[in-house]
Amino acid sequence: MGLNLRWLWLAVAIVSLPVHGKENRLARIQERGELVVVTRNAPTTYYEGRDGLTGFEYDMVNAFARHLGVKARFVIKDNLAEMLPLLDKGEVDLAAAGLTRTAERKNRYRASRSYQSVTQLVVCRRGGKQPKGIKGLVGIRLAVPAHTSYAELLGKLKKSYPDLRWQEDPELSTEGLLIKVWQKKLDCTVADSNIVDINRRYYPELTVAFKLSRPQPLAWLMPPDANRLVNAVNKWMKEFLKSQEYETLWEKYYGYIEVFDYVDIKAYQRRIRQRLPKYIAWFKQAALNYNFDWTYLASISYQESHWNPRARSPTGVRGIMMLTLTTAKEVGVKSRLDPKQSIFGGARYLDKLRKRLPASIKEPDRDWITLAAYNVGMGHIWDARKLTRKLGKNPDVWGD
Repeated sequence: MGLNLRWLWLAVAIVSLPVHGKENRLARIQERGELVVVTRNAPTTYYEGRDGLTGFEYDMVNAFARHLGVKARFVIKDNLAEMLPLLDKGEVDLAAAGLTRTAERKNRYRASRSYQSVTQLVVCRRGGKQPKGIKGLVGIRLAVPAHTSYAELLGKLKKSYPDLRWQEDPELSTEGLLIKVWQKKLDCTVADSNIVDINRRYYPELTVAFKLSRPQPLAWLMPPDANRLVNAVNKWMKEFLKSQEYETLWEKYYGYIEVFDYVDIKAYQRRIRQRLPKYIAWFKQAALNYNFDWTYLASISYQESHWNPRARSPTGVRGIMMLTLTTAKEVGVKSRLDPKQSIFGGARYLDKLRKRLPASIKEPDRDWITLAAYNVGMGHIWDARKLTRKLGKNPDVWGD
C-alpha cells in the first residue's frame, strides 16, 4: 500500500510540473518576444504597399502579436508546397495565408476559428472555354497549385467524374495560374472567391464559369503541438472579429469588391495608359508641395473628372479637379480648365481642409475625412461629427 501511494504522489508531481517542451509553444513565443508566421506575397495576404508592408493577413497577425505583447516575424514562401513543411517541422508558429480549413488539414494541424468564408470558383477567360459544370471540365486544360484545397476537392470529385483530369503545379501560386489563364496558356483554374474578386481588377477578362464548392472557412494553421497557442488565438479572434479594428480592415481590403463592372475597369485601364501620363508629373509635384501621396491626388482627380481637364458638371464645377468657382478663387486658380492650375489648386484646397480638422483625428482617418470634406464641404463634416457624438460614437474615426 505504501509503495502504491509513493507512485501516486510521484505521478501527481510529474503532472504538476511546468511544461517547457514542445507542448508549450505559447510560452516560448512570449519568452522570445516573437511570433514566427509563414505567409505568401499576394494581394489578399501580404505585400509591399505605398506606405510599406500591408495586407489583410499581415494586419490581422500584427494585431494578434500586439495582443500577446510580442512582435511578428514573417517568413515568406511562394506556395503551399514550401509553406506546409515549415508547420510540419515546427519551424514556424502559425501559417496565415488565406488557408481553407479542410478536413485533411484539421487532421494534420491545429486550426483556428474561421475569420472569413470563401467559395472555390472555376475561373476561365473571356472568349475561351466556358464550362457550365463539372462535366464541362473534362477535356480542357485545367491546373491548380499543388497541396491546395482546390486539389483536395478535385480529388474528391474525381470519384464521381473519373474522366476529370487536371495538373497540380508545384511552383505557381493561385495568382500565377490566374495570370496563365489570362495569357491564354491555360483554359481554366480554380481560385477562392476573395482572390478572384481582387485579381479581376487587374485582369478583367477573367470570368467565373461556375462555383465548384459551397462557402468554406478560412483559418490560421498551427503545428500539432500548439494547443495553448490555438486556444489563445481563438479567444482573441472571437473578440477581434466583433471589433471596430476588424471592420476597418475589412473595409480597407474588401469594401470595394462587391461591384465589378468590366466596361468601367477597361475604361480605367485605358485612361491610365492614355491620359494619366500627361498629368502625372504635376500630380507628383503638387503632392510633394503639400505632403500628400501623389496617387491620392490622382485618384481624387479620376473620381471627379476621369482626368478630363475640360470636365463640367450640371452644378458648375469644372476642370480636372472639378473645382467650384468660389474654391478656385480661394486657392488662386485663374482658369479651372488649365490642368496644371487645377491640380495644384485642388492640392492646395485639400491641404487647407486637412489643416482645419482637429488634431485628434489621426491617420488614416484624417485622409478619409479630408476626402469627404473635399466632396461635400466642411460644414457637412462638422454636422456629421455632432451627429456621431450624439450616437455615442467616436467622431475622429471614419468608420463611425
